[in-house]
Amino acid sequence: MLGSQLPLLIVLLLAGMVAKVSTVRSGGEPGALSRLGPAVLVPGRLQAAALLVCAGGEVVLAVGLLVTTHPIFRWGTVAFFALSTYVLLELRRRRPDAGCGCFGEVSAAPVGLRSIGRTLALTGMAGLSVWAPVPGWLAVTHLSWLTAAGVVVLAVLSPEIEELIDRVRFRAPCEQRRGPAESATLARLKASGTWRAHEGELTSAEPYDTWRELCWRFFAFQNHDQDDVVFAVYLSGRRPAVRMAVVSSAGSGSLPEYTQVSA
Repeated sequence: MLGSQLPLLIVLLLAGMVAKVSTVRSGGEPGALSRLGPAVLVPGRLQAAALLVCAGGEVVLAVGLLVTTHPIFRWGTVAFFALSTYVLLELRRRRPDAGCGCFGEVSAAPVGLRSIGRTLALTGMAGLSVWAPVPGWLAVTHLSWLTAAGVVVLAVLSPEIEELIDRVRFRAPCEQRRGPAESATLARLKASGTWRAHEGELTSAEPYDTWRELCWRFFAFQNHDQDDVVFAVYLSGRRPAVRMAVVSSAGSGSLPEYTQVSA
């Protein structure tokens, strides 16, 4: 029972490692690494190295869980996913446009509650596995209903599944696909909690400007203080992320402050 989640932990660690290495090797679109955690938190010249270091840690932990019962690998896995949760919370606060990078470029969607919930669930699974009396390879041969339950939980908490389905349908990453119509994206914005929280501050319900950058569509409005209020809607997913920033007309030069919202 205690080792029921070891197979899932090993598979996810190895999948994350392979995806990160593939992302670094392919290079992706210009600036792609700057939109993926943990690369987004380090200077540009170190972004590829940051992903590779993370991938190296994943493969070491996966192999350790697979072949031994040594506590350093068990507790190391707990620490890895706990730290991942902290990093995602920081990304959501500091760079709400960035993806978690958990599975390379497939994890480019903005960090939401599902991604954070997944790392919390994995931290709990790793914690339960600390006292498992068998190595991972033996646990793989004794799968149980708890393993199946873990698969369901992780599937529900993985926005990457939707992105993979879209790539199978359209054979291109989000930023290269034709997005939904501008009117449909505006309707998504007006259905969001972010819009409802700030609608009363706006002088008009219709944007005075709109544009697209990569996988985001931006809508610009003005508030009663004549400041620019810019909403950004992610163009992929059934419940796309919505972000908002106020750019002061005083031109203070400070970075706009984002408010989070729907994941």
